[in-house]
Amino acid sequence: MLRIVRRRIHDGWMEPATTQLSPGVETATEAANASAPEPPSADGEPRITELRPGMSFEGRFACARKDRLTSRNGSPYLALELRDRTGTLPARVFRDADRAAARFERGDPIRVRGRVELFRGELQAELDQIEKLAAQEWEPGEFLPVAYRPIDELEGFFEHLTREVYDLELRATVERVVSAEPVASELRRAPCTRSGHHAYLGGLLEHTVSVATLAGELCQLHPRLDSDLVMAAALLHDIGKTREFTYGAEIALTEEGRLLGHLALGAEIINRAAQDLPEPRRLALLNCVLSHHGPDGGGRGGGTGKGFTLPEALAIYRLNALDAGVKGSLEGG
Repeated sequence: MLRIVRRRIHDGWMEPATTQLSPGVETATEAANASAPEPPSADGEPRITELRPGMSFEGRFACARKDRLTSRNGSPYLALELRDRTGTLPARVFRDADRAAARFERGDPIRVRGRVELFRGELQAELDQIEKLAAQEWEPGEFLPVAYRPIDELEGFFEHLTREVYDLELRATVERVVSAEPVASELRRAPCTRSGHHAYLGGLLEHTVSVATLAGELCQLHPRLDSDLVMAAALLHDIGKTREFTYGAEIALTEEGRLLGHLALGAEIINRAAQDLPEPRRLALLNCVLSHHGPDGGGRGGGTGKGFTLPEALAIYRLNALDAGVKGSLEGG
């Protein structure tokens, strides 16, 4: 497992002579692997990235969009978007559109048969058969995109960064948070958003590792920052997202995620694990977590409403925005 290895030289860091990779930097090989199509599914059915013009196919997908439209001659047809872990594909149903529409809804897992063609320079499928998959025929998350990096590798980075918190009481709080279920499992699975940055399974862990890595570098440049507080807050800033999502043919919000949001949920999770943390430390940690979208919660509610009372809170806000913004730009083209 790849780990960051460093040794302290006076007030700075010196990297070993061997090549090191930070979790936010891709090598040429990793970039190539990330863009390469995934292997065929276990049953041999093609993935979306494997489909080519003129190819007839049959496969399992999530219905990410479903619209009933009318053609120029007045006939109804269905405009769909099919999705699997590798991407999306627009599709159309022209024959018996209303009968086909009655068999499934948006968000359902479906089995389709059809043919891929080029339409205005882009791939599009014309479907002649659709059926909804029964509950026992698919697993939650089967059709969702996943992180480019192996989850075990990201978890190894996270464990190392936890050891960068030298305040033992603060580190113990972080470890209690991330080792308790269901947080431990959901931290490995959760996305960071539904449709923005890191919007794939494992995206939360990837984003968290990136922000914490940036936090370590920032504290070297600004030694007056409380590096233990900054690192602990970076590791826990989005921990509420472990209770924000549900998974099926698409990512949706839990009821508490919709009504409370991840800032409030994160504060609740941290408070449960922070009974042994001195009160000033607990409050400082919560301040950083609750204001990481801005002092007012970034317009999402749950912020402190009192501005950045701590420079460490400002640091987490800026680092979170930096990683989210860059990643969002890269993913959005």
